[in-house]
Amino acid sequence: MQDPQDALSAPASPSASNTSDTQTAGWERQTLEQLAFANLNEQRTARRWKVGLRLAWLLLIAVVFWQLFSYNSPTSHPSMPHTAMVSIVGEIGSETPASAENVMSSMRLALEDSGSQALVLLINSPGGSPVQAGLINDEITRLRALHNKPIYAVVEESCASAAYYIAAAADRIYVDKASIVGSIGVLMDGFGFTGLMEKLGVERRLMTAGANKGFLDPFSPQTDPQRNQFIEVVKKGRGDRLKETPEMFSGLFWSGQQAVDLGLADSLGSLDVVARDVVKAPDVVDYTQRENVAERLVKRFGAAVGEGSVRALRTGTGLR
Repeated sequence: MQDPQDALSAPASPSASNTSDTQTAGWERQTLEQLAFANLNEQRTARRWKVGLRLAWLLLIAVVFWQLFSYNSPTSHPSMPHTAMVSIVGEIGSETPASAENVMSSMRLALEDSGSQALVLLINSPGGSPVQAGLINDEITRLRALHNKPIYAVVEESCASAAYYIAAAADRIYVDKASIVGSIGVLMDGFGFTGLMEKLGVERRLMTAGANKGFLDPFSPQTDPQRNQFIEVVKKGRGDRLKETPEMFSGLFWSGQQAVDLGLADSLGSLDVVARDVVKAPDVVDYTQRENVAERLVKRFGAAVGEGSVRALRTGTGLR
């Protein structure tokens, strides 16, 4: 019979040792497999993100090119009789959607269409640049004579200052009874030294090669033709319909109904009413040329490239 002490001090049997080694090896194998699967899943996720980003970029590029090469086409068949419409919305300026370039190109497109029976300028603007408005005013007169089609102005919320400068060239002006019309006159910031120079006894000799070359000269007084240009345009456009009052050209505003009473507008009416009852062509086609997203991106990209080129040239050549 074996002594218990001898049994405790006896070495472990080979079977027990093998079992322990097998468990250790199994745990290591399981850990390695888990790490391998985790790494594989991470790689798959990374590939999916990479593919997704590439598809997103391709989709964005496709949208940009589609926007870049797409045009604002009429909403109805151009051969069918319709009323052409061009919107003048917001501030009138060289860098705004209601710039002379955008509005004039839209008007040309509308009147060149053989199906357009008349052009309606749908106006909702507080005014803006008198220069841009003057260009549009002149183009309305030219296009009317060229295409022999009537041009009407329809006012929505407001038609003030430079916006009325444009409307004054139309054959007829239609307003809503609650529209805001007026602010006739041109405000140009400046300053003058004419009185001060007289007090100081200073004489200034200004030589110009044209009647208006000294228009912005701060040492010269404004002339009546320069001050009254806007007023004369309104009087010419409205003619005998204008019921002139002392306050008419003072920069005040009037409601649509008051504008009709004063002869600043012809009648109450909306776009649909004018198209249906005046033009006799109820189908309205929008010819307004709008700058799309792609064009804005291209312009910004071009500006950034140009600025970078200038900086590179200055750095390379030492220009300041």
